[in-house]
Amino acid sequence: MGVRRKGREFALQMLFQIDMTRQDPQEVVSLFWQGRQVLDEARRHAEALFRGALEVRPRLDQVLTRVSAHWKLRRMPAVDRNLLRLALYEMLFETDTPRVVAINEAIEIAKKYGSEDSSQFVNGVLDRVREAIVRAEAEGPLAPSALLDRLLEILPPSAKDAP
Repeated sequence: MGVRRKGREFALQMLFQIDMTRQDPQEVVSLFWQGRQVLDEARRHAEALFRGALEVRPRLDQVLTRVSAHWKLRRMPAVDRNLLRLALYEMLFETDTPRVVAINEAIEIAKKYGSEDSSQFVNGVLDRVREAIVRAEAEGPLAPSALLDRLLEILPPSAKDAP
């Protein structure tokens, strides 16, 4: 398994822990690495994804709520919810990672950590996000934060509960 995939998996595990326990993020990071022998590159990648996704989580959740037809974010399986947050963050903010790679990685991780239906669900939601990104960038590429803002402008508001 590649270093970047391992970093994604670690980031998912930390996001899951925050989601389930509401612990302080710094405490989660500190405890997570105790007793683990990990390549520095995997650790750096994991922490960058974790911290980045956590920083913009409310806005990521707004996008996910709008594109996840018939699903309230808080009712999604926790693995799926956090994997979608992670992949969406990577699609928007990790500009050195092609979006299709972020989607494919999320699907593979869903197969490993999610339920039997997780990979199809994650693929469907992220494909709707990808389509919205194409619409948002129709007039040219946008900086990550501006792209996130634009997605929230073009995606119809949802009547579903907030996360």
